[in-house]
Amino acid sequence: MASFRRWKNGTAAFLAIAISTGTITPLFSLNRANAQVIFGEPRRVSISAGATLPVTYEKDKIVVAPDETLDLTLKVASDIVDRSGNLLIPKNTEIKGELRPASDRDSDKGSQFVAEELIFPNGDRQSIDAASDVVTNIEKIKKGSDSSKILQDAAIGAGAAAVIELLTGDRDIDILGPVAGAGAGALASVLLRKKTVEVVVINPEKDLDVTLDSDLVISLSRN
Repeated sequence: MASFRRWKNGTAAFLAIAISTGTITPLFSLNRANAQVIFGEPRRVSISAGATLPVTYEKDKIVVAPDETLDLTLKVASDIVDRSGNLLIPKNTEIKGELRPASDRDSDKGSQFVAEELIFPNGDRQSIDAASDVVTNIEKIKKGSDSSKILQDAAIGAGAAAVIELLTGDRDIDILGPVAGAGAGALASVLLRKKTVEVVVINPEKDLDVTLDSDLVISLSRN
């Protein structure tokens, strides 16, 4: 999978490119991600599909129910620049999208972040077609159990929060978004028949880097 390199000393992620006879090609065969100048459209660059953007989030974990859909905003973890030093995507550019129920290639159920829009630090907005891998890290919570380890420094989806509260009685939960009354009632009905429920536990910086599904055209003049 093509990706930007996340440099350890790093304030920036680099697109490795070389310019020769009007074309742009990768310098490193291990990094197929590349940026291509769009001639006739000054200061516009296309980042190829398959490139991966590193992300960060304000919490260490996100916990959702396996069937839960959740609005989520991540941030680009480091400046994305090309080899010439052109800033393509600034650090802390917001990536708005949704966590959605999904299954991986082995049909294991989990959650996937689907990116929909970039919001640059100057306020400009741009659509983006990208998604994370499917996260299938499932944790089981038992009725009456201590959920503090799972919930420590975690943002909790409303569906997962309702499940955890009903099972453990823990009301000190940082909830992401509201849970509808009908949804809460349905969860309560389920829990009357269950003593254990499953939640998806996500490490954003490890699990939610997004890979472009189509080329992303960037205007250098905005940065």
